[in-house]
Amino acid sequence: MGDQVVLLGLGQGDDTGDDCDSCGTGCSADSARGGSDAASCGSGCGGHGEPPTPRAAVLACRDALRAGGAEVRLVEANSDAEIDTVLKETVLADGKLVVVGNDDGEARAVVRRLVRRCAPPPSKRPADLPADRTLPDLPPIGLLSLDRNGTDDLVARLGLPRDPAKVAAAVLAGRTARFDLLRTDGGSVTLHGALLGGADEDGRPVPWRAVVNVDDAVLSDGTDPLLLCTVVNAPGDSYTEVDGLPLVTAADPADGSVDVAVAVLRYVGKRWLGNRRARVEVRRAHGRAVAVTPTEDVPFVDDAVTGTLTRKRTWWVERGAWAVYR
Repeated sequence: MGDQVVLLGLGQGDDTGDDCDSCGTGCSADSARGGSDAASCGSGCGGHGEPPTPRAAVLACRDALRAGGAEVRLVEANSDAEIDTVLKETVLADGKLVVVGNDDGEARAVVRRLVRRCAPPPSKRPADLPADRTLPDLPPIGLLSLDRNGTDDLVARLGLPRDPAKVAAAVLAGRTARFDLLRTDGGSVTLHGALLGGADEDGRPVPWRAVVNVDDAVLSDGTDPLLLCTVVNAPGDSYTEVDGLPLVTAADPADGSVDVAVAVLRYVGKRWLGNRRARVEVRRAHGRAVAVTPTEDVPFVDDAVTGTLTRKRTWWVERGAWAVYR
């Protein structure tokens, strides 16, 4: 019998997951997500001369897997409970899973549930678990991106195949790579990065304040007006550069550390007729953990999922904890 492979798309669900209890907004931070095209069906294949539709990419991957001898199912999950069922039937039972998605949020939602299934309670910590880890190595998953021209998602930044046939070949061959995972005290994970900060109706950044600590370093003591704070696990312009301003310059998804930067608004010179010049100061650090404690509600985007941070959030590194087929 060949490999048992599930191609999993995430639909619209009502389960908002654990992370929303921490962000305090009822946002869709970790719900099953992605819309009908993210699932196995979509609305049909492209016509002559048209680019492939999401359905065409999924079917191409399915056909390549079947040609390699795998038994393939196309499944859509609309809630955390349905994701859990798929995980139990695949990666937790010697099967293989390929997550189909439009952005990093789909992979995040699945890995979050995988962590929930695999992480031992502190009272039952295995003796052989490395000192810098709270969970064992997670089983690998595949990522099939439906963004055919993506350049800044996880697939691109981790050097993963984007062509459906190449994704299938990696799964069939069992070629894997391990990367760091960021866990959070809100019960979620970050695979790529998080960017905190908002803008007004004209697109101008709105200053906010927060205490930002990276290990023992203090990037902000809560008195500085911040424009942005970024927490980065892997390279990518979405989290490392904003409007030409470099925040994190050398993120590495497998170095066992998290890179953090804050953009601080500074006023320089003496007041003259009520005017002062402003400049932006970027402070950077990297370490094992970062804590952000806002003094006010702050919008954020985390692995392409949006929300609002209302209280302290901590991220910490799980070195080499998750794996993908490549």
